Amino acid sequence: MSDISSALPRSPVVVAGHACLDVIPSFPAGAKMPSAGHLTEVGPAVISTGGAVPNTGLALHKLGFAVRLVALAGDDLFGRSLSELLAASGAEVRLRIRPGISTSYSIVLSPSGSDRGFLHSPGANHEFSPDDITDADLHGACALHFGYPQAMRRTFEDGGAALAGLFARASSGGMITSLDTCFPDPASAAGRVDWSVFFRAVLPHVSMFCPSIDELPMLMGRPHPADALGDLHSIAADFIEMGAAAVAIKLGAEGLFLRTSSDPQRMRRAHLPATWTARQLRSPCFVANVVSATGAGDCTIAGLLAAGLGGDEPVEALTYATAVGAFSVEASDATGGIPAWPEVLARVAAGWRRRPLQSLPSGYALLGQRVFAGPDDSSQSKGVIK
Repeated sequence: MSDISSALPRSPVVVAGHACLDVIPSFPAGAKMPSAGHLTEVGPAVISTGGAVPNTGLALHKLGFAVRLVALAGDDLFGRSLSELLAASGAEVRLRIRPGISTSYSIVLSPSGSDRGFLHSPGANHEFSPDDITDADLHGACALHFGYPQAMRRTFEDGGAALAGLFARASSGGMITSLDTCFPDPASAAGRVDWSVFFRAVLPHVSMFCPSIDELPMLMGRPHPADALGDLHSIAADFIEMGAAAVAIKLGAEGLFLRTSSDPQRMRRAHLPATWTARQLRSPCFVANVVSATGAGDCTIAGLLAAGLGGDEPVEALTYATAVGAFSVEASDATGGIPAWPEVLARVAAGWRRRPLQSLPSGYALLGQRVFAGPDDSSQSKGVIK
């Protein structure tokens, strides 16, 4: 297993894009989602940072990475709170404060035993453009992660041109690039975007594309397949055909799926190791004491980036990614449960149990770390199945 103290690059990871303030009421046992005309009594609220920048960025920071957080907020009470919370983390924060706009916030409704619901105000995020990220923001970094273009109007209204330019700048500087997405409101402007056009512009400059399975129908502009878990290989192949070098699809309680390009030149241009070429892997979740799933996908991607940048091979990287996601769900906010990297390694090494998979297509074989290799995985063709 990797030793993060010696393997980590000293240069920072830039995490940019969507940031907001989360207000998370605590629901007593038996309390349900509020209904029209009724009062639902709840407990104290957790006030925390939210969005891709704080979730993924602060998870990386807590794991032991140097990070540089780049986002936009308004000059208001929520903006000051967001700035104070980020500053208190000890991470390098480049939060632009712009007068005359409101800070983005979310009210997260997460009763026990029910699906989460969100009330979200995009606020300043709609005013933030990839062009606002300067060469100085990227200087000396080893990677760029950008999150949630669907919730950022100036990022999607140009068809992805500015974001493609940002990723091209980062990649030409030798950085690994990654892109995370969120579920757009179908009734919003983002719900009417042809995302296939956007991705064809952006993904040729992306090393790792990291959507969630529930977002795929909206992002791909087609109905959800009847067996989405069984069709992951072809869904990921579509995004690779659009230009991504690697596609990591977050599957919620079903874990994490990875498919990578079989083109060695594409992998080199994306600054990914040759051992990541032509991989098709599925990593189940770990058994966890679930308090809240808020931000778990963002933290899973933080674990994947941490392991990849730390030099781990894909099987280990997916293992540690799902482990970091499991740590995340054991706290009420996204990053409160994230430990330093050695604790992640120790809990996995101690035999941390995995959740059983509910669905696994034919042709998959078990590798080490209880990760499964698909029929197109290079390990199967080389006969290295354990």
